[in-house]
Amino acid sequence: MQIAVQGRLGDRVGAIEAMATASLIGGVLALAVLLSARRSLAGIGDAVSSPKWMLVGGVMSAFIILSITIAGPRIGVVATTAFLIAAQFALAAVIDRYGWFGVERIAFSWPRVLGIGLLVAGAALTLRR
Repeated sequence: MQIAVQGRLGDRVGAIEAMATASLIGGVLALAVLLSARRSLAGIGDAVSSPKWMLVGGVMSAFIILSITIAGPRIGVVATTAFLIAAQFALAAVIDRYGWFGVERIAFSWPRVLGIGLLVAGAALTLRR
């Protein structure tokens, strides 16, 4: 649903404007949930004072929102979703393999590589109209 809605908003106001709007609304909602659940914004200070690499999730969120806003109308919702999932699985396998971001190392195995390859092949097949 997000890809379809973001794509339409991007077509209407521009991709960067749509990304900024979605991020702003998400941020306001996140602050409201934080205040409701914790009754404080102190956790944000704790997060910001963490090692800076731990904040890359926010950067990646903006990149993903912009990507789906641009790709959705061009290649379709299914293809955009398929490529997003395949790319996330592929990057997750690399993160596991090298133990990036403090996760436990998990070696590549043929079933893992085959599964990711099939995801990529499936994503490519969704481009056919």
